[in-house]
Amino acid sequence: MRNWVLLALLCMAGTVASQSVQAAVPAAVTSDPPDDGAHPPRMVSVRIPTHGVKINGVFYVAGGAGKHPTLIFFKGLPGNEQNLDLAQAVRRAGWNVLTMHFRGSWGSPGTYSYRHQLEDAAAAIDFLRHPASDLTDVIDPQRIVLAGHSTGGMIGIVTAASRTDITALVVISASDDAGDAAVTHPDPKRWKQYLKDNFEGSLYPLVGCTENGLAMEALRNSSSWSFSAAAPHLTGLPLLIVTANDGLAPTGDALQSAVIAHGGKLVAAVHMNTDHAYSDHRIALESAVVNWLQGQNSKTH
Repeated sequence: MRNWVLLALLCMAGTVASQSVQAAVPAAVTSDPPDDGAHPPRMVSVRIPTHGVKINGVFYVAGGAGKHPTLIFFKGLPGNEQNLDLAQAVRRAGWNVLTMHFRGSWGSPGTYSYRHQLEDAAAAIDFLRHPASDLTDVIDPQRIVLAGHSTGGMIGIVTAASRTDITALVVISASDDAGDAAVTHPDPKRWKQYLKDNFEGSLYPLVGCTENGLAMEALRNSSSWSFSAAAPHLTGLPLLIVTANDGLAPTGDALQSAVIAHGGKLVAAVHMNTDHAYSDHRIALESAVVNWLQGQNSKTH
């Protein structure tokens, strides 16, 4: 559905409730913002320092005076779907958005690995909390939200679970690469399928990694990087879980159940009948994320 978004299985005020909530497409998804000659939106190319190098990023500055909340968006592996239409919609809603290319991906220096992605994610947060002088006046360092698609969802989950300076988390078809590695490795047939599903044909924009190397890194760290390990540390964080018909919906459902089982009371989930890239549900995806973010933003004022 393009004009309506079905939000279900909301956990609100301590009560898990199955609800159907229809939310109209917000103006930020369909309309340009009013002209603001004094404080127009703009795009800034940034270099984010991380472990001796600077990775490539783009900072979408929201229009309007004052400091704005900021969404950091983590791409998947390898990051073909960059979700920049989502970034633009979120900006039109009054948020800054930081997108980035992890080390060893899409022209950023260094080598690509899961650990480097997690380190780069932490570096991006630190970058926003101590911004360059030309961004100081537009970033509210107390309102930083993480979002990620596919493997980027995993990076967001593990990062959010390890920090206390994140105000909310959005995951879109998040893939539990580490947890899945632990489950499939004992069975050679399932392990072969895991390698195919997660890495085959995906490494061409990435430097310094192999299919087996990434898989074994995920396996070695499954006890700390799996969604089940992260869930107990996400209970106090507002969390939006978006799933699709891409085989990852059970993973999203399991994450939701795990967070709630550990006492989480701020979980919302939405399922969309589309593919992994949300190819025919871009408006629905933007609407769901923007509406939810706006709800979180209103709670901080």
